[in-house]
Amino acid sequence: MNKDTVQGTLEQAAGKVKQAFGEATGNQSVANSGAAEQVKGVARETWGNTKDAANDVADSKRSDAELETDQRKHEASNTAHDVREKITSIAQNVKDSISEKLDEFKNKHSS
Repeated sequence: MNKDTVQGTLEQAAGKVKQAFGEATGNQSVANSGAAEQVKGVARETWGNTKDAANDVADSKRSDAELETDQRKHEASNTAHDVREKITSIAQNVKDSISEKLDEFKNKHSS
């Protein structure tokens, strides 16, 4: 476990508290900020896990042939890319969901 993994976990917890507080008080800005902080925490934790996995793979394969090590690094790089793509997709989905709820709220209360 590295610094990014720990920091990401803490950011997620803080984001959950912030979101819950915002929802409980009716403060959409604070609730949205909390949701964003959770996404940031997920991204940071996942990045830390990805770095750990890449390091583990690299460390365990040092004694193997150079070609196998290069292949593992390439696989780790591809995995990191896939994780980043998933994180950004999830963040976009969260943003879209929040925007949709905010639009519904505005439409409901603007009449």
